Amino acid sequence: MTTTNIANVTLTTQASVYFDGKCVSHGFTLADGTKKSVGVVLPATLTFNTGAAEIMECVGGNCEYKLAGSNEWKKSGPGEKFSIPANSSFEIRVTEPYHYICHFG
Repeated sequence: MTTTNIANVTLTTQASVYFDGKCVSHGFTLADGTKKSVGVVLPATLTFNTGAAEIMECVGGNCEYKLAGSNEWKKSGPGEKFSIPANSSFEIRVTEPYHYICHFG
């Protein structure tokens, strides 16, 4: 099921802009202190590095992703998630705007 609303959050109004505007996100914190971000990746092929473990949840559009150490591109669409380990990286290929929630582990 695709997440459509998240209630009772503290939102960072200043956007984080990466890759010359190809990825824009806003961080927020839930009442229990859990940190997440929501954003969009515009058409591109990008490599992201992780500090904490992450779960990427697609809420709109589609992407293909490849985890560090893998040669296999996998697809992710609305309602689907994929996990990235801490201190790792992943490549993402987007041909239409990909809307996501990033859950930090």
